[in-house]
Formats: sequence, C-alpha cells, structure tokens
Amino acid sequence: MVPLLLVLLLALILFGAGFALKALWWIAIIVLVVWVLGFIVRPAGSGGRKGRWYRW
Repeated sequence: MVPLLLVLLLALILFGAGFALKALWWIAIIVLVVWVLGFIVRPAGSGGRKGRWYRW
C-alpha cells in the first residue's frame, strides 16, 4: 500500500511541476513579446529622438 501511495504522490508532484514549468514558459514568452514591442513602438522623446517607453 505504501509503495503505491509513494508512486501516486511522485506522479502528482511531477505533473504539478510540469504544469507549473509550462505556465512559466508561457509567461516568459509573453513578457519577451511585450519587451520587444516596447522597442518597436516607443514614442518620440524630446528633440525628435526616440524616448524610453518605460519610466524607470
């Protein structure tokens, strides 16, 4: 009984880790796309040059 519970627990942990890593990959891709778009569509700053699209 104990080995069966250990196998089920291991499967549950691996499934949870796989789902979390997949979700983190999607978040990383979305952040990368927003970052690249920030360079493409940044507004013009003072003096006609391109400004920063972020405040910090």
